[in-house]
Amino acid sequence: MSGMLALVGGQAFTAGCTFDSDLLAASGGDEVVVVPTAAAYEHPEREVEAASAHFATFGGRVTGLDLLTRRDAMDTDRAARVRAARFLYLVGGSPLHLRSVVKDSPVWGALVAAWQDGAVVAAASGAARVLCDPMVDPRGGAFTVGLGLLDNLAVVPHHNHWSEEKAHRTLLLAPAGLLVVGIDDATALLRAPDGTWRVDGVGSVAVFRAREHVGLDALPTA
Repeated sequence: MSGMLALVGGQAFTAGCTFDSDLLAASGGDEVVVVPTAAAYEHPEREVEAASAHFATFGGRVTGLDLLTRRDAMDTDRAARVRAARFLYLVGGSPLHLRSVVKDSPVWGALVAAWQDGAVVAAASGAARVLCDPMVDPRGGAFTVGLGLLDNLAVVPHHNHWSEEKAHRTLLLAPAGLLVVGIDDATALLRAPDGTWRVDGVGSVAVFRAREHVGLDALPTA
């Protein structure tokens, strides 16, 4: 049985993200390993600092993982650190950079193994986007290859800022049967270890299939 999974639409580590308290409790510890890979070109240290201040309000402590390049992802010591973690948080930023760094690497294998062994995994914004396969391409709204922690599910972060033009193009291009999930800022789509889904945070989540709204019940439980 896998651990809890949180797909966060954006504005991570802000006051509305009270669901992080539940994630910390679900991890069974007080440490959050923050992975700032997606923010490698956008002051990743600031993401770690923001996470530290945020989780401190819940009694948590943050450790930043220096994982910014492909060489880092191939390092066995970093992979061992990821495998041992009970709560991994992937910050937002560039999904394309995150994919290029970790895809088919020891670190990615360690993350998948940790999650399958019960660790909590959270991913915000661009990181939530690339965690799934296929991925909504941020360059135009079509679809490309993601990391595949979840299959046949595509995430649109910052859904409350999704324009009608982008929505029409993305849903029109979605492969038959694909679930497209729009997640608002400061909002999380949470998957429990038993496979059930719920929404928490200040906004909402919209689920589409074949360009039609469907409910959370359409999301896979396996």
